[in-house]
Amino acid sequence: MKIVCLPGDGIGVEVTAAAREVLAVLAPDLELEDHPFGGAAILASGTPFPDETLAACRQADAVLLGAVGLPRFDAADVRPEQGLIALRKALDVYANLRPSRQGPVDLLVVRELVGGLYYGPKGTRDDGTVFDTLEYHPSQVERIAHRAFAIARGRRRRVTSVDKANVLETSRMWRRVVTEVAAQYPDVELEHVLVDAAAMQLVTAPERFDVILTENTFGDILSDEASAVTGGLGLAASASLGDGGPGIFEPVHGSAPDIAGRGIANPAAMLRSAALMLEHGLGRPDEARRLDTAVDRALERSPTPDLGGTATTAGAVAAVVEELRR
Repeated sequence: MKIVCLPGDGIGVEVTAAAREVLAVLAPDLELEDHPFGGAAILASGTPFPDETLAACRQADAVLLGAVGLPRFDAADVRPEQGLIALRKALDVYANLRPSRQGPVDLLVVRELVGGLYYGPKGTRDDGTVFDTLEYHPSQVERIAHRAFAIARGRRRRVTSVDKANVLETSRMWRRVVTEVAAQYPDVELEHVLVDAAAMQLVTAPERFDVILTENTFGDILSDEASAVTGGLGLAASASLGDGGPGIFEPVHGSAPDIAGRGIANPAAMLRSAALMLEHGLGRPDEARRLDTAVDRALERSPTPDLGGTATTAGAVAAVVEELRR
């Protein structure tokens, strides 16, 4: 099986190298190859998403992405993040899965990933007004809802659909379509919660949630909040899946230029993303469970600075490898 690695920028390069080292021990039969992406690709070729990188991704069994973003491009016309949005659209990975677990909390955000505010028409009018358009087609809502309910059947059979139906027309359509889909899953409980209430409940009672289903922008924000509640972005993994072709597996954190090159980045989020890749992208759930367990045990005895410890990136990787070899 061929895995395309997109190390990207900042600590993305470091955590991708960590994943390579661990996968070489756990699944040595995998073929991993690096391709330019993000800010590094802009510096090399002027575009964050070169054509050869797209071609390689389409031919791969899975895409393992580090992180993108460099401060020098924050206000530029061509930015690393544009490559990320284009990659998701090109592979049509509409279902973004972001698990968060710690103690009694075990929730999964199922976020619609290729529609909504980030992909709608945008621009500037002659009077200086700037606009971004939030729009969804019912079919986009229907397919992500089916994905969430199917996943919930394998968990605690409860879906919380998050919207802003008291204000937004798109949310009213979202709620209607999700309710229609729910009728096909009578064994799964559905509740509708407004996004502001959901944000509050994630802080005060995160253990009440099982599967959170929501649109792109709300899901982006709520999944980061859920990660903070359960230990921070250094632990947060994600899988982005379509109905066919390769998925994208990446840590939720960014490129963290403030700590890049210092050897202290927590590789856990990337390693947990690799576990999601093994399970959802490659159909190897036993290896996925082995990796998740090894990461959990390694973090207990070798926490990185973001978790209150002193382990370096290399030290954390060594602890994971040791756990895998036991």
